[in-house]
Amino acid sequence: MILKSFELSKFDNEKYFFYLLHGENEGHKNEIIEQCFKTKFLESTYRYEEKEILDNEKNFFDTISTKSFFETKKLIIISRATDKIRTIIEDIIEKKIDGITVILNSGLLDKKSKLRSFFEKNKSSISTAFYDDDSRTLSTITSNFFREKKIPISQETINILVGRSRGDRKNLINEFNKIENFMIGKKNINVDQILKLTNLAENYNVSELVDNCLAKNFKKTIFILNENNFSSDDCILITRTFLMKSKRLYYLLLKATETSSIELAISTYRPPIFWKDKQIVKQQMENWTLKKAENLIYKANEIELLVKKHSSNSLNILSNFIINEFNKINN
Repeated sequence: MILKSFELSKFDNEKYFFYLLHGENEGHKNEIIEQCFKTKFLESTYRYEEKEILDNEKNFFDTISTKSFFETKKLIIISRATDKIRTIIEDIIEKKIDGITVILNSGLLDKKSKLRSFFEKNKSSISTAFYDDDSRTLSTITSNFFREKKIPISQETINILVGRSRGDRKNLINEFNKIENFMIGKKNINVDQILKLTNLAENYNVSELVDNCLAKNFKKTIFILNENNFSSDDCILITRTFLMKSKRLYYLLLKATETSSIELAISTYRPPIFWKDKQIVKQQMENWTLKKAENLIYKANEIELLVKKHSSNSLNILSNFIINEFNKINN
């Protein structure tokens, strides 16, 4: 059975005992778990990593099956759940173990996932996707925080905090905690203090930097470069990623030329391109020609050698390469 994330807070969870919460928005998932489940179980909450269960299945079943006089209900939270745990969940449901509620916290699961499919089709289980919060939602959460704390704040500062949360309210709440501690004994906080106090939620990964550069997303590319402190090792990794993705781009463009279809080229590429990445890959293909992609492969090889040879200046070499390649795309 499928439920939207906002429906869970209004849902009678006394009738269902198996939940799959999947997606990247850890903050929203944690909020739902805290508000809708943990308050009802108090001391009877057990947390597992999927690997712990797979490595010692018998011990896990012994724990969830054992009951005590003081513990009639148990909340079992399993993190990093994947398709590997599906058969174990099926066994638990089949054995009808009384007094337990099981929550699987998983990352992104595509529609082909056996675990996701099982939870969606099974009438006794709930599947809920947790997508990134949009800017409006995060802006409202931020405004409410400062209003409750009676801290005057500008829209500019709100926008900065929302941008640094990267679509996850967990990151936003982490920044709120820093601000709250900083504000002890103070009445005001300005933009400069916010910039020094808060951090980017996490380094934009290398793949995201390369993808946005190839997709002609100039503002996002520059933002990622400015917000990260890339080391010389990072620079080598970035150039290697450029090389890998440049080769993929070249073969996709070659296939699209043969089939006269970008969509077909993407859908038939191996290894498969994950559904979430398909749109940005399509953007890349629309912004490059076969010849330019071929030249980029040679250029990426040259930049990798330069970065390795001049490690102390690797970030400048890499930044110049990225900006120059973007300008070529625009010309």
